Amino acid sequence: MELATALKSQTVRAGVREVGINPNHWYAVGWAKQLQPCQVTQVTVWQQPIAVYRDTEGSLHALADACPHKGVELHRGKVHGQHLACRYHGWEFDAEGRCVSVPYLPQGQKLPCAQARSYPIQEKYGLLWVFPGDATIASDHQPPQILEDTESGWLKVPVTGHFKAHFSICNENSMDVFHGFLHENLQGWFDPRLLSLRETEDAVCAEYQVSYKGHMAKFLGLSERADQVTTLPITVQYCYPHYQSSLEGVSALYLMRLPVSPVESRSFALFFFKIRLPQWLLKRLEPLLQSLLERFVLMRFLAQDIEMMESEQRQYLAEPTRRYVEINPAIIAVQRLIMRQYEQFMRSSSPTQTNRHKALNAAVSSSVEGQPDSPTHERWLPDHADST
Repeated sequence: MELATALKSQTVRAGVREVGINPNHWYAVGWAKQLQPCQVTQVTVWQQPIAVYRDTEGSLHALADACPHKGVELHRGKVHGQHLACRYHGWEFDAEGRCVSVPYLPQGQKLPCAQARSYPIQEKYGLLWVFPGDATIASDHQPPQILEDTESGWLKVPVTGHFKAHFSICNENSMDVFHGFLHENLQGWFDPRLLSLRETEDAVCAEYQVSYKGHMAKFLGLSERADQVTTLPITVQYCYPHYQSSLEGVSALYLMRLPVSPVESRSFALFFFKIRLPQWLLKRLEPLLQSLLERFVLMRFLAQDIEMMESEQRQYLAEPTRRYVEINPAIIAVQRLIMRQYEQFMRSSSPTQTNRHKALNAAVSSSVEGQPDSPTHERWLPDHADST
């Protein structure tokens, strides 16, 4: 559906700052190279702690990070072949979470009926992906397609972000090209204009026009001289729960969002830059260029964004009933999508799952310092009467 691009005042609905996720998607949880065979790590996908490990053959497995025996965190355990042994008593669990060994039981004695939840997990694009929702439908979904990952001529730069903010705040920042003012000292973009805006059931796509100038624009091949202004269209797409943006033939960004809790988010981003060098030379210079771009360019932009997002989160916690005004219709569309996806999951869940997710949100919300006690569930469910 095509949406109007006029910039006019619209009231932001605070409920989006407390809404949960739709877990029936693949979420990136870490970089694959950081988990070697026989290693275990802990990841958290929206308040679900998960123990992720590679067995001795390098295969990936993911189990709920709580031993069914005493509740001890399984990520503290040891890998035994294809199994994960709890560090406390040595109970072993297979890839499906079934108890397959208790070291102090007599041989032949029946094992206790102990089961840890298992999660679908895969490795793709150098990332670890977990499906935290209904495992029976995991194969019906896939991580976003990244064509540049296998195409020649692109320099890939991985970047990790950590934000003390709700994922909706982070997602709005990614869609909001109008905040180039924040990055003016870094020779960011300027004079942005929203050209088109489309919304579907699970995606929001915005096309902006932006201008560039300076040495960074020259380095990226946007202009021949640093004092020359270049104006180009940039496409930004939020295909729940991840982002991608592109300057055609120049750069592309794939941003995988990991909601951790109502006040914490992470991101795993893959930046691609079209570098005008022979492929053999680009491969040789790749580690150096990756390091330079991450340290001196991308992380500097990210640091400024983090400061703003975390400030926005603090102000929300201090006064959650305050009303805000937004004029970018792309931001309102992103808010609608976030709330629609969560409501879709809640409608399709069993009563037990629904109550569990509501309880998790209420418990965490009431424990956050400076936030009012236990907000009502209606407050973080969408209100269809308010279409904004």
